[in-house]
Amino acid sequence: MRFNPAFWFVAPALALLVVFFFLPVGAALGLSFTDFDIYALADIGRLRFVGLDNYRRLFGDAEFWTALRNTLYFVAVGGPLSVLVSLAAALLVNHRLTPFKGLFRSLLFLPVVTTLVAVAVVWRYLYQPRYGVLNYLLGGFGIGPVDWLGDPDWAMPAIILMAVWKNFGFNMIVFVAGLQNIPESLYEAASIDGAGARQQFLYITLPLLAPTFLFVAVITMIGHFQWFAEPYVMTQGGPAGSTLSIVLLMYQQGFRWWNLGYTSAIAFVLFGMVFLFAVFLAWLKRR
Repeated sequence: MRFNPAFWFVAPALALLVVFFFLPVGAALGLSFTDFDIYALADIGRLRFVGLDNYRRLFGDAEFWTALRNTLYFVAVGGPLSVLVSLAAALLVNHRLTPFKGLFRSLLFLPVVTTLVAVAVVWRYLYQPRYGVLNYLLGGFGIGPVDWLGDPDWAMPAIILMAVWKNFGFNMIVFVAGLQNIPESLYEAASIDGAGARQQFLYITLPLLAPTFLFVAVITMIGHFQWFAEPYVMTQGGPAGSTLSIVLLMYQQGFRWWNLGYTSAIAFVLFGMVFLFAVFLAWLKRR
């Protein structure tokens, strides 16, 4: 069998993809049909094939439904909010009248490259019930202190606010690149025809940003479905499970209780959700 010379150029990348992606994914899929746990890790003879039992157990697990509800809440609220904040910031730093554009872009991008532990320390101080800056500001309006991370009703909004601030800078840079690809002549022609700033935004900027919107939406939603670091660092899934995410549940089941077969089942359910959501966004874009 004779291979095209181009094959040998892509063969190293394909080999790495097979070894470090497809083989682990296939192994995890196989584990999801077993009861692989710490005992099987010590003695492979204890490994048993259980078929779909892990998936049946998963859909009957109240903790999984709590994690799913929290994750969907985070995706439904945090995702659009992050995209809108990113777009607003991109429009501001890309405006022709904005001075020091490079400086503002760098400053707004800094939270993305800042370690989450350092960010968590700062935000935990901001949210501190008695001495936090946020409650101090609310006190100026006569509003009593709020236990932001200790109250089940407020913990999720508090983490969403921190996550939006931490991550919007990346999407902002992508939107800026999309805005700079829109020909200036279109705005000049629209201005000559009497279109105002609002009409130019609705009929020029938004339609021509559609491919960028799709990319940002897909990347943002996939990242939000994999929401883990914020609740792990800030609340450990509490209080009362109000910030427990699917990925945090996977971590707890896999590395705290060593139920690796059950954890693999959770992972593939999450994969299915992300895949279906990405397909839906692609369909929505075509519509």
